Amino acid sequence: MIKIPVVYSGKGELPHYATSLSAGMDLRANIPSPITLKPLERTIIPTGLSIALPEGYEAQVRPRSGLAAKNGITVLNAPGTIDADYRGDVGVILINLSQEPFTVAPDDRIAQLVVAQYSQVQWTPVQSLSDSERGSGGFGSTGKK
Repeated sequence: MIKIPVVYSGKGELPHYATSLSAGMDLRANIPSPITLKPLERTIIPTGLSIALPEGYEAQVRPRSGLAAKNGITVLNAPGTIDADYRGDVGVILINLSQEPFTVAPDDRIAQLVVAQYSQVQWTPVQSLSDSERGSGGFGSTGKK
């Protein structure tokens, strides 16, 4: 388990894992009053969370499945990436994909945060790539034929 420095201006406790095997922690709306999203409207909702990730880590902002399934509310740029050198508020770009207005209340759970390790790469230009079973097939090419 890694330790991450955090500044939290939200209400209540810090985001935490709901169960011992949870991958993500719920992010909550850090807003002074309710915000209503009309159908197809989007907005950035602050969370009150600022973090200092170690080198080689990112935080991914992901939709909450319950909000998406029940209300058509999702994270527009899912997953949103929080880089290790970003120190500002973790904002969540919510969009209402339903046909009904949806109200986000202060302290509502609006997204999940997953911290993940990553590797940076260095490109090696070549004239061609090695063959593979799949080749250049994409967009459903591995399905039934």
